[in-house]
Amino acid sequence: MKFPGQRNSKHYFPVKSNDPISLGIAPYTVSQRTHICGIDQTLVDIEARVSDELLERYELKKGNSMLIDDAKAHSLYEELQRGKLISSEFAGGTIGNTLHNYSTLSDSRSVLFGVMCDNVQVGSYAYRYLCNTSSRVDLNLLQPVPGAMGRCFALISDCGERTFAISKGDMDNLQPESIDRGIIESSAALVISAYLLRADPAAGMRDSVAKAIDYAKAADVPVVLTMGTRFLIEQDPQFWRDFIKQNVTILAMNEDEGEALTGFSDPLLAAEQSLQWCDMVLCTAGPVGLYMAGFCDHEYLRNTSQTLLPGAIPEFNQHEFSRPMRYADCHKPTKVYAHIAPFMGGPEVIRNTNGAGDGALSALLHDLAALKYHKLNIPSSSKHNQASLCYSSFSQICKYANRVAFEVLSQDSPRLSRGLPEREDSLEEVYWER
Repeated sequence: MKFPGQRNSKHYFPVKSNDPISLGIAPYTVSQRTHICGIDQTLVDIEARVSDELLERYELKKGNSMLIDDAKAHSLYEELQRGKLISSEFAGGTIGNTLHNYSTLSDSRSVLFGVMCDNVQVGSYAYRYLCNTSSRVDLNLLQPVPGAMGRCFALISDCGERTFAISKGDMDNLQPESIDRGIIESSAALVISAYLLRADPAAGMRDSVAKAIDYAKAADVPVVLTMGTRFLIEQDPQFWRDFIKQNVTILAMNEDEGEALTGFSDPLLAAEQSLQWCDMVLCTAGPVGLYMAGFCDHEYLRNTSQTLLPGAIPEFNQHEFSRPMRYADCHKPTKVYAHIAPFMGGPEVIRNTNGAGDGALSALLHDLAALKYHKLNIPSSSKHNQASLCYSSFSQICKYANRVAFEVLSQDSPRLSRGLPEREDSLEEVYWER
């Protein structure tokens, strides 16, 4: 596993460097590995430039997002191919993107549960999904289905307006028996999205998610929920509050989803309110940057050396150098907050806003998995005297998540094609060393 983020570390990581305290005490052994796992509605994002006439013919309302049936999706896809109108086909899905980016950053294994066409033809959208997914993402547990996987058509009109046509296919037909208990119990985290819980109740996806959560909770594996969209949350905020309180360890959201969930438009207050229901919150806030909130035992609090920040909670970043802990692991829980502005002020040109939040979450997951990796291989390290949830401090996780989000914003695809550069092509290297 690669080290999470560009920093000079006072601890021994990767563990092949060997902790001097452990040298001579135990014989050299091969490093033990860990992984994270996630459940997703597997789909492909298909982008094409089309005429208004085509939109009218397929009864698609310009600028809206609509569900279409499999027959219409098949006909649309064939017409786009014949007319050579498709500009790109990217593997998509919130969790699929997150796992891909995690594996790209960490150079470590992740496991995806979902469905895949049982007959994959070269050049098809299912083939594109496999080609555009990191080889470090284990797809061996995908459940074969006779029908199509999900497709999201992003149809761009001459005026630049985007119209979305979504074909669900069999993406919700993941059955509970396809969830591997051992994989979840041995993982560093289980990652799910709110989209999964709006699946057709007659399909198997909801039951599969419930089963996976039960396995994770029984094994004390952190459950990570990414919210997806405010329109889904605002339909029944109380349902989501109850669900999070009963099942979720870490919550990832943007400021709009935070407002739908908590009623607070201020992302800091939304994150603070969310700590009623979970142990840790990552809240992206567009041009404002991103916030983190969580808990740390009073005994392990570390004061920041950075400027104290004003806000709805005065000097809220006072303890941002502390490491996150579960509320239940704290004898005297203290709320801790951190914030960071966009890296380098944000990209000069934002090429893609889809996936920036998923990129930030993948960085957090890398740091979370790094803790388990380190603990498996150097259990006697002083790093583990504290019952932490992550390897690093709130502040450092903010920097790492922020840097990854910047990288996603700077490219067309929500999926990273490579990890972060070893050295930055800027004078801001001190950003990582503070």
